[in-house]
Amino acid sequence: MTSERLDSLQNWALSLDRSHLMMGIVNVTPDSFSDGGKYNSTSLAVNHALKLINDGADILDIGGESTRPNADPVSVKVELKRTIPVIEAIRKKSDILISIDTTKAEVARQALIAGANIVNDISGLTFDPGMVDIISKSDAFVIIMHIKGQPKTMQNNPKYENIMNEINSFLKKQVEVAIAGGIHKNNIILDPGIGFGKSVQDNFTLLGQLNKICELGFPVLVGPSRKSFIGDALGLPPNEREEGTAAAVTAAIFNGARILRVHDVKAMKRVAIISEKIVEAA
Repeated sequence: MTSERLDSLQNWALSLDRSHLMMGIVNVTPDSFSDGGKYNSTSLAVNHALKLINDGADILDIGGESTRPNADPVSVKVELKRTIPVIEAIRKKSDILISIDTTKAEVARQALIAGANIVNDISGLTFDPGMVDIISKSDAFVIIMHIKGQPKTMQNNPKYENIMNEINSFLKKQVEVAIAGGIHKNNIILDPGIGFGKSVQDNFTLLGQLNKICELGFPVLVGPSRKSFIGDALGLPPNEREEGTAAAVTAAIFNGARILRVHDVKAMKRVAIISEKIVEAA
């Protein structure tokens, strides 16, 4: 069944149909910025994953290392202990597409064996030289994200001369690295990396000019959910940023995003459906 799901994803990626996919976030960590500790056990994480599926998620993104600003890295051993049992347990209950949110090749390798279909690498294949080889040996999709710096220091006054040009240049280069390493072109998704080495204004610029990234010819994922640029604009904590997230999701869809990575799947799926209908009617 998972191979059928993967075939479906490949058909979707190649289709002219602009339908959107909702990626639900499952953080199996004690320190993620929005929900750290809430699902910090296999049973809690799996129950949350099943709720996200029931809410309409098309993909689940499983992460065992917080990549929030100022986060400390964790070892391969810790990340595996957090994520692999969750992936295995979800796979026993569902054939939903599963993404492993990691920058480590060994974590990706074991996650793919456990049943993951997508590798979501926030480093854009730059942190671990073994990542491309691991992905190329499977039928997995890869999400290549732009990041400026490392999670620990990325928000220490990031600067760009031309943010859109710099991100596009990075993504083009990493796509070339992926393809040269054997990753199929049709299995590549791009992510501009909202909140990863970006100022508050940078994130609004990214959303407003997202079409420039879409012009590279790959499906684009955007993950604005509950992030600090929304909180900064509204003066609200993470758990009160749903309306701001909805506005960001709408803007992302209007400007070409095809996958939305969110915490609140049920609400954001409704937002996406209406946004999609407006785009179709334009």
